[in-house]
Amino acid sequence: MATAFLMFGDLLREWRQRRRMSQMELSFEAEISTRHLSFVETGRATPSREMVMLLAERLKVPLRERNTLLISAGYAPIFPERSLEDSALSAARTAVDRILAGHESYPALAIDRHWTLIAANKAAQRLMTGVAPELLSPSINVIRLSMHPLGLAPRIANLRQWREHLLTRLRHQIEVTADPVLRDLSREVSSYPIPDSGGLCAPGEVAGIVVPLQIVTDKGILSL
Repeated sequence: MATAFLMFGDLLREWRQRRRMSQMELSFEAEISTRHLSFVETGRATPSREMVMLLAERLKVPLRERNTLLISAGYAPIFPERSLEDSALSAARTAVDRILAGHESYPALAIDRHWTLIAANKAAQRLMTGVAPELLSPSINVIRLSMHPLGLAPRIANLRQWREHLLTRLRHQIEVTADPVLRDLSREVSSYPIPDSGGLCAPGEVAGIVVPLQIVTDKGILSL
């Protein structure tokens, strides 16, 4: 059990540093002594389930990662995870399908936390014409699809701007979640060729919530 607690302490320290909090700041937020927090991080003190949840809450750790913290401290995870195909989520899946259908004849899609495509309307599916088959199986990652040289990248008029926007979004997600899958994805797509042109960003522009995706079609540029 000491190994498990040490592992929890390591994870806790990583999350605290990721949130740029000192031990004093976190102990103040959690209303515990700095000494006790230090003991928890070094494995000299055993955290209770309630303490694990309290610290995770103060650090704003995502629910999935809270399960990881619980397991590392020797407790069972308490946050269930279901696929969208689960019968318990049938109403949610129906709602997603209706929303996507309602966007016809404009492309619309739904993705999971790793940017994996889980649903798309017919207009979005038509955009994938001409994409290399290996990018369409076994599952479609939307970021990989849009930035890969054999994907949509050659048809994106503002590829440089779009690329910077997606990488910024990825970096933010990684900072918040520490998701290793997203880290790997970011490293992969960052290695793709950088276009010489295709929409340079004005200072601060890429930080916006919305950046249009401009697709070149045989009928002109489609801005989404």
